[in-house]
Amino acid sequence: MKLDKKILEEKIREYREFKSCSESTLMALCETANVDITQAEMVKLACGFAGGMGGTFDEGTCGAVTGALMANGLILDDPSEIKANAKEIFNAFKAEYGSVCCGTITNNGEDKSPCVDCCVFIANKLADLLDK
Repeated sequence: MKLDKKILEEKIREYREFKSCSESTLMALCETANVDITQAEMVKLACGFAGGMGGTFDEGTCGAVTGALMANGLILDDPSEIKANAKEIFNAFKAEYGSVCCGTITNNGEDKSPCVDCCVFIANKLADLLDK
């Protein structure tokens, strides 16, 4: 499956203005992949992962990562492929940002300037994996 990375990035940038990283990443990926799920359902699914899982920041996983992992599971059908991609997503993000912890990346939520780039980076990583 080939996802248009330009459209993906545009959607992330648009959603990130009023949605969390987990919501923005999930919504952009699923909409670009034409997954049969409503925006309302995606928001309900992803909202608990905002701010490093429930706003924990310093203890929780980055929402861009959790959003990409949820999208990965909704887009694919094969559990072994879903798990393999999840590992790739986790490792690529950690290699790029030094951590998957929201608080480490955002200074415990005080600096959200890296957030859009985190979302775009990991969405593009999943797009690359889906294109193989």
